[in-house]
Amino acid sequence: MGVDMSNPPNSRTKDFFASPALSLSLAGIFRDGAAAAAAAGNMEVEEGDEGSGGGSRRDETVEISSENSGAARSRSDDDFEGEGEHDDDGDGDGDGADGDKNKKKKRKKYHRHTAEQIREMEALFKESPHPDEKQRQQLSKQLGLAPRQVKFWFQNRRTQIKTIQERHENSLLKTEMDKLRDENNNLRETIKKSCCPNCGFATSSKDASGATEEQQLRIENARLKAEIEKLRVAVRKHPPGSSPTSSACSAGNDQENRSSLDFYTGIFGLEKSRIMEIVNQAMEELKKMATAGEPLWVRSVETGREILNYDEYIKEFSVENSSAGQPKRSIEASRETGVIFVDLPRLVQSFMDVNKWKEMFPCLVSKAAAVDVICNGEGPNRNGAVQLMFSELQMLTPLVPTREVYFVRYSKQLSADQWAIVDVSVDKVEDNIDASLVKCRKRPSGCIIEDKSNGHCKVIWVEHLECQKSTVHTLYRSIVNSGLAFGARHWMATLQLQCERLVFFMATNVPTKDSSGVATLAGRKSILKLAQRMTWSFCRALGASSYHTWSKVSSKTGEDIRVASRKNLNDPGEPLGVILCAVSSVWLPVSHHALFDFLRDEARRNEWDIMSSGGPVQSIANLAKGQDRGNAVTIQTMKSKENSMWILQDNCTNAYESLVVYAPVDITGMQSVMTGCDSSNVAILPSGFSILPDGVESRPLVITSRPEEKNAEGGSLLTIAFQILTSSSPTAKPTMESVESVNTLISCTLRNIKTSLQCEDG
Repeated sequence: MGVDMSNPPNSRTKDFFASPALSLSLAGIFRDGAAAAAAAGNMEVEEGDEGSGGGSRRDETVEISSENSGAARSRSDDDFEGEGEHDDDGDGDGDGADGDKNKKKKRKKYHRHTAEQIREMEALFKESPHPDEKQRQQLSKQLGLAPRQVKFWFQNRRTQIKTIQERHENSLLKTEMDKLRDENNNLRETIKKSCCPNCGFATSSKDASGATEEQQLRIENARLKAEIEKLRVAVRKHPPGSSPTSSACSAGNDQENRSSLDFYTGIFGLEKSRIMEIVNQAMEELKKMATAGEPLWVRSVETGREILNYDEYIKEFSVENSSAGQPKRSIEASRETGVIFVDLPRLVQSFMDVNKWKEMFPCLVSKAAAVDVICNGEGPNRNGAVQLMFSELQMLTPLVPTREVYFVRYSKQLSADQWAIVDVSVDKVEDNIDASLVKCRKRPSGCIIEDKSNGHCKVIWVEHLECQKSTVHTLYRSIVNSGLAFGARHWMATLQLQCERLVFFMATNVPTKDSSGVATLAGRKSILKLAQRMTWSFCRALGASSYHTWSKVSSKTGEDIRVASRKNLNDPGEPLGVILCAVSSVWLPVSHHALFDFLRDEARRNEWDIMSSGGPVQSIANLAKGQDRGNAVTIQTMKSKENSMWILQDNCTNAYESLVVYAPVDITGMQSVMTGCDSSNVAILPSGFSILPDGVESRPLVITSRPEEKNAEGGSLLTIAFQILTSSSPTAKPTMESVESVNTLISCTLRNIKTSLQCEDG
């Protein structure tokens, strides 16, 4: 469960959890417990204290987007009146009656906010969990509340979220530590009972190697016991019965030995046999959806895309139309077929290992975790494996909300050369999840993988989502509502690109022209590895994931800029200190292919890059990583009067999306990487561009035989992102100067791009 779970980039955030993987394993699960916390929130919280009875400091507040905090909380927090201070010692003259009167006068009056007031405060909480004085004053006037009421509402909201998350994390950590302890005990028993393979006699406990292993296990067990004691102390802070999690996980010694599966079964109320029944039905549906033609799938004459005939689908699979009484939901169904340059066992393994799966789709998956393993499967490829998974799906822009999905993944070998991977959401699981997460659920989706000769696989991908209708930013409305953003074509294009990249990385017979400027194969691999890490980091910094808390700032060109900050305390792959990330998304009347070719061309870099100061840029290395000439890693040098600088740039393009990611690099460190040295400790802070077609199905404006007037390509959605290190001190906070600096960077770069492509405003 080694999932990268970096902190949300907010200077007010503290990392509560030792294990990053656990901080996401059940992100959002049991959030219906927050309704109970809302009731608890009616207790008074004094100004300057956001703790939950444990004296927590305001600095330790965990911030979570209100998108993840559910609409189910219809009850408000309290209205505070009076000074909020109690004089427990009376008035100093020993008059108890007067003291009682004073206490009655100072007693706080409780107040329920209206649904409209809560809705408005929730909307602001989503934008900014820590509103400033100006925002609070404005909201109080709008809602007819006192500024103190607004302030305390926000304090209580943050406290509720923090308390619930702490309890869940403590229980999960305790379960994991118990597993580790049992595993160590089993290893010790194995060593004690081990026999000599030649003579069959038990080996002596004084055997040198055995003694060494046992000593190491004793040390490890002592460390684990210390960790478990720490966790027990943390768990005791939350008494049993205060939340569903604490009652299920911290009730006492009789539950210490419960297995992980028992734990989840107890909460979800699902038997293993019922889960297996659901996934087997889903597998049969996926096979039919992948192979059926008309009338189930109808090909569009205009776009060439396959469209699901939903009436036929309901008849074929006897689906109940359960939308009555529920919010309106939209169905997104798509199918795509393609050939992948990878061998079948490796591809199957990538789907069943959650970390490899997340790395395979960096543009789509911002978080992923295997919540629980229901069945381990058989053999090295884990045939028949079933696991409960969580994923957060994103677009590379802060303007489109992420989609959080819980689903069960089932892999099965259908024949000697064919496998199927199916994902399906399970209703019983969703009954125990906060309403905000049920905005998106998976109907049977996945892929059929068929092994072809010579290391190729044919993949038929089916993506079938049921999503609650929501408002989407106007820029991205077309591409999201048409199902392209999270559809099969996007998944397939990303998979093809990543597998092609892997093939070029492993290749030993790369032509010189495809590896110019790098003398050795080890150097080539080291540079490609560094470029891939740079792109992963860029994708993680860009989306609307709960990693980030975005603030909106107006740029000098009129476009909105989203700004977020994060701290890097110990990751050697990035500069240490406070990092500011600024992102802006715009529409340009240029085809995405033309925009990609312009931005990746080093000969035209000085037309838009402010750092080049208009000087020439030369390419000193070019490494191909795909069949398309646009898929390449380059090292460029800028020479100015003051000094010279090297830039590492990763260009990626596929049928759906293009990326140009770059970062300035230390010349000495880069020279060592080019010789084949390890690149994992090279600190790199990427900036760059994400380019999408705008999703408008284009038609020609005129019918003509003249080729220059036949071009009917639409525009592009360009997301531009800059990251800068504002301070090398992790305790520092982003300054207005640093925000102004990235604002200028984005505004000038955008203006230069528009000028070069002759698409200025007005």
